[in-house]
Amino acid sequence: MRKDIQSSLVTLIEDSLKKMDLDSGGLLSLELVQDSRFGDLTTNIALRISKRTGRSPLEISKAVIETIKKEMAGSPLKGYITDVKAEGAGFINFYLSNGYFHELLKDVIEKGRDFIKSGTGKGKRVLIEFVSANPTGPLSVAHARQAAAGDALANILINLGFDVKKEYYLNDEGNQINILGRSIELRLKELSGEKVEFPEDHYQGEYIYDIAKAAKSGKVKNFSEFGVEYILGIIKKELEDFGVRFDNWFSQKSLRESGKIEKALGFLKEKGFLYEQEGALWFKSTEFGDDKDRVVIKSDGSYTYLAPDIAYHQDKFKRGFDLLINFWGPDHHGYINRLKAAVAAFGKSADSLSIIIVQLASIFRAGKPVQMSTRRGQYITLREILDEVGADASRFFFLMRRTSSHLDFDLDVAKKQTSENPVYYVQYAHARICSILNNSSVKFDPKGLDLSLLKEREEIELIKKICQFSYIMNICLTTLDPYMLTVYLQALAESFHKFYDKHRVLGQQDDLTMARLALIEGARLALSCGLELLGVSRPEKM
Repeated sequence: MRKDIQSSLVTLIEDSLKKMDLDSGGLLSLELVQDSRFGDLTTNIALRISKRTGRSPLEISKAVIETIKKEMAGSPLKGYITDVKAEGAGFINFYLSNGYFHELLKDVIEKGRDFIKSGTGKGKRVLIEFVSANPTGPLSVAHARQAAAGDALANILINLGFDVKKEYYLNDEGNQINILGRSIELRLKELSGEKVEFPEDHYQGEYIYDIAKAAKSGKVKNFSEFGVEYILGIIKKELEDFGVRFDNWFSQKSLRESGKIEKALGFLKEKGFLYEQEGALWFKSTEFGDDKDRVVIKSDGSYTYLAPDIAYHQDKFKRGFDLLINFWGPDHHGYINRLKAAVAAFGKSADSLSIIIVQLASIFRAGKPVQMSTRRGQYITLREILDEVGADASRFFFLMRRTSSHLDFDLDVAKKQTSENPVYYVQYAHARICSILNNSSVKFDPKGLDLSLLKEREEIELIKKICQFSYIMNICLTTLDPYMLTVYLQALAESFHKFYDKHRVLGQQDDLTMARLALIEGARLALSCGLELLGVSRPEKM
């Protein structure tokens, strides 16, 4: 919804409360009404302040509305607000005029694809780190979900005006990498006819044989390095086929070799945030909200996982980023407070680091969960999903639940060419509109439109859905989750289909045809931009 009317209404409500000697306490906000029978915008401020004021929500809301109606009488808002009602347990609901929505649609048509852009994030640099899987095997479904969410959020933030960079943190050294090297070496010996005892804690996947075969054809001096490069090639190709490209691949090995870990710990020590105990070096993370202090250097002199993480995040800030966003798996939940503590110790706001925990996904086929990868013998890989359902369905389905919620991914539904498949349903709406526009004998001209001719219920509902795009973008920004965009696109597609099933676009009087062409062009723009932000294709024919 347009910000100017929202800000005007917020001011009106605030002023009304002051006349009653009440204060919103910073709790006032306007939300969209999901059921248009109850208006277009609503606020629950009367409910939120009723307890501390000792007055009933209904009493507050009615008094506020009385004042608002008096103030609106001589205000430009009068032409945009048709009614204000106290409904439910104390909600204040605003009913907006058709003319207001006609103006919004005209604005969409005039701006074209730029209608989704804003300057919300102007001047703010954001680094989104996601996937960052250890280069010890192909990407799993869990990594794929992180990839879809991180990439879509980056696209959304870019369109909100943020300067965004995408980064993959490459853990290319340490015990797991050493085990990878030994796994390859042992499989190579097997291929050469030797009988070996293969440890259970080594990498069992079939892909290790593939790497060993590749190593056999050349002179490999360091199997760990060879394995990392080989698997990294697989990961990059999988991500490229998934439509995900990173601006930077940051090596942990290079971080250590640069001396930045020692410098970061030296900074904390100079500030008095490190201490020695039982032969180990501890970080006073409890001073910054953590539940206990954390070891950064163990008694044997080796780093814990936290030490390079601290240096890495200090480096991010030194590169000039204002906001850091990390997408992590659920097994990393316990690391959030300690890393936020490190950020605070560096003198940054703990809120400048946002860590998004992406829950796991279960893959279903024929109504049953797929437990094992038939091809790899370990887990379902991103490659298997891409090969079976393609990138479009993969990306859309991975985003169809909040990142904080477990996701059930039904492969059979993802392959259907029917309205039962959400991504097909949305893409079909886009293709259907393109077909209408291409087959129209009346050439669409955005000049001189009479949008007041759009007054049928389905027409107004479709305009409202189109104009909710910026509202949805702000929700995605607030939650740092692109999930709501998938919900919006499905609702927008449904609204278009309902309109088109009931009203003809072509073959009407020229003015009405042109107005309806403008309406579906607005819907096409919203569908196209939304799909693009999610990294999903926008077919013109299906």
